[in-house]
Amino acid sequence: AIKGGGDDPTHMKGEEARIDLRRQTRPAETRRHFNEIQRRIEAAIEADPVLKALKAQLRFDITREGLRIMMLDTDARPMFEVGSDKIAPYMERLLRTMAPLLNEIPNEITISGHTDSLPYAGGEQGYSNWELSADRANASRKALLDGGFNSEQLLLVMGAADRIPLDGTAADDPRNRRI
Repeated sequence: AIKGGGDDPTHMKGEEARIDLRRQTRPAETRRHFNEIQRRIEAAIEADPVLKALKAQLRFDITREGLRIMMLDTDARPMFEVGSDKIAPYMERLLRTMAPLLNEIPNEITISGHTDSLPYAGGEQGYSNWELSADRANASRKALLDGGFNSEQLLLVMGAADRIPLDGTAADDPRNRRI
C-alpha cells in the first residue's frame, strides 16, 4: 500500500459489515416473542389428539431471519399423497391450526417446499421435483389462508426440489420432503 491519504485499501469496510452481520443475533425481546409463538404452536398441537401424533415431524429454529418451522415427512406419516400436492388431512389440520398463530410473527413469511432426490420417470423435462416442491408449498399456502393466515404477511412461496437436503441425511431420506 502506498501512503497518500484515504481509506487503507487492505482493510475493506464491506468485510467489516459482513463480519458484524454474522455476529449479530436477534434482540432478546424478539427471540422471546418467537419462543412464545413456538410454545403456543406446540401447546395447540399437544391439545389436539390428531395433531399430537405429528409432533415428532416438527422442528423449530430461531435464525437470523426469524422463526423457522419445518414440517418433515416420514414414510409412516407423509404430509402429501405420493408424487402429488394433495395434502393429507392431518397436515391440513396442522396448517389451519398454526395459521392464526403465524399472524403474530412480526416479519414476513416464506414458504418453501422441498423433495427427496427420487426422480420422476420423465426426468427434468416433464413434471419433476421442481414443480412438485413448488406445488406443495403453494398447497400449504392455500391451507394456511383457509385457516385465517393474513396473506399480507406472505413474502415468498417457492420450490427448492432436492437441492437443499437436511444436514446428515441421505438425498433420498423422506425427511427431505418438507415444508
